[in-house]
Amino acid sequence: METKHSILERYFGYTSFLPHQEEIVDAVLARKDVLAVMATGGGKSLCYQLPALVFEGLTVVVSPLIALMKDQVDSLRANGVAAATINSSLGYGEQKIIERVILEGRIRLLYVSPERAVQPAFLSLLSRADVRLIAIDEAHCISMWGHNFRPEYRRLRVLKERFPRVPVIALTATAIPAVQDDIVAELALKSPVRFVGSFNRKNLTYRVVPKARYFPRLVAYLNEHRDDAGIVYAATREGVETLATKLRSKGFSALPYHAGLPETVRTEHQEAFSHGDATIICATIAFGMGIDKPDVRFVIHTDLPRDLESYYQETGRAGRDGDPADCILFYSRGDYGMIRFLIEKESADAGIKDVAYRKAGAMLDYCETTGCRRKFLLAYFGEAYPGDRCGGCDRCETQVQVFDGTEAASAIVACIRETGERFGASYIADVLSGAKTARIRENGHDTLPAYGSGRGYTRDQWLLFIQEMVRKGFVASTGGRYPVVVLNDRSRAVTGGGLAVPLTEPQPEGVVAAEAEEDYDEALFARLRSLRKVLADLENVPPFVIFNDRSLREMARRRPASGVELLRISGVSEAKLQRYGRRFLDAIEKHCAGQGAGPKRRRG
Repeated sequence: METKHSILERYFGYTSFLPHQEEIVDAVLARKDVLAVMATGGGKSLCYQLPALVFEGLTVVVSPLIALMKDQVDSLRANGVAAATINSSLGYGEQKIIERVILEGRIRLLYVSPERAVQPAFLSLLSRADVRLIAIDEAHCISMWGHNFRPEYRRLRVLKERFPRVPVIALTATAIPAVQDDIVAELALKSPVRFVGSFNRKNLTYRVVPKARYFPRLVAYLNEHRDDAGIVYAATREGVETLATKLRSKGFSALPYHAGLPETVRTEHQEAFSHGDATIICATIAFGMGIDKPDVRFVIHTDLPRDLESYYQETGRAGRDGDPADCILFYSRGDYGMIRFLIEKESADAGIKDVAYRKAGAMLDYCETTGCRRKFLLAYFGEAYPGDRCGGCDRCETQVQVFDGTEAASAIVACIRETGERFGASYIADVLSGAKTARIRENGHDTLPAYGSGRGYTRDQWLLFIQEMVRKGFVASTGGRYPVVVLNDRSRAVTGGGLAVPLTEPQPEGVVAAEAEEDYDEALFARLRSLRKVLADLENVPPFVIFNDRSLREMARRRPASGVELLRISGVSEAKLQRYGRRFLDAIEKHCAGQGAGPKRRRG
């Protein structure tokens, strides 16, 4: 039996594990149930793929999407691993062939959907196979308290009931503690070992920018990233179609993706994006779960996400390869109205609504925080960030200036008092900035001394001041579905002149991309990418199945001249060396010869 380290190097081309991977693998190899919560890009798949090769029997992987299953199977096969999927795209004959080789013990990993996993015929097939491990990916879908609940996941506990001695590993990138508990209970895991990794995606830069007149700024950003792959999210199908059309009119290779498109069109567009034939996908939240494309360089939201779990999951599709990527959110508080509409429409249960409103409120707070966004995001998931400034968000990239905001704070307190402590932060900001709204006129608040008293700042700046005062305890918010800003003892001390209020100086916002500098031959990198695309098209697989960008950059930096040297490149397995090595070594040698760079003489 091969060791875990030899399998890691031979089949996956790596010489060391990522954080938590080895501990998770060891727990699975000890045949314990496991719950693994690891950030996207943390290497969750390897945590069951490697044990599957050690166990030698059949590992069943429950995965939510056909496209994801195909990508995983293609990647495994490229590494010399016997893998297959049974899904609705297969013909009867194809399925029967796969079932036969499963019973013959010639398949190591089998990918299926949650719906198929619980079908009596499929369970009967498994009862005749040598099942050694069950892996359930995107496990947060099992929880009603999560952000992407799928009822069919609730039925997966039958797997543990039918195969009580087979270890189960449940994996997800996004799960607050309540969701983790729900996963364990609903899957009937037995005393599972829990691994909760860091939610800190250090390679991602987070930015929130004003949504007003956002399209020219979006185009300016995309012009600076013409060769990069990215996802642009919009809330509605109509918004997605409009955005894709407008971007194509500007010369971008952009395709729409939403649930209203025929399945064949969605599949075609997703494959075009995965294969690099389209650089931008404009999508609703229908796109993205389990997307395995590692080189997404930006994720942009043009509408407000419903909650931080969804936002974290969606932004997590950027930079899976560990290289720098941007997460940009165009923010307007007006989008909250659509979220409220959806919450009211989707459920009549008061408890579920209350949870949804609290989650939406946390999303607003993230957008409006004047502090470090990474720190805020990690705190939401129960993780403390060491330090005050991460250097990887718009709040930390520029030095925050604090000024004596006692005068502005006094105006806010006066406005809250004059309006009767019955309104939220947005309404108070409207009154202070002198907004001409029907609601203000109907309430008679356009006659108050506070009305228009704050014209020295914009409405959005007043809103930020109010939110900061709430966080610092100078005023209070009642929370709930319709948060109301009210006064407290500190508020009264402000107007009495006995308490100074430091506030954050308003900052102009913009979209600026973080640039990463690496010492590698960019021309050689481009040549290797072109070769990779040719091979990928010939095999009808996404380019990253051949090699990922990180492997190509390392080749362009180290310029290997032999199979032995190429095997030392991260991500180059023995199977990939045999299959693609000669083509890439030839390309490197020709490039070096053309430059007169004196390539190293090839050995063996």
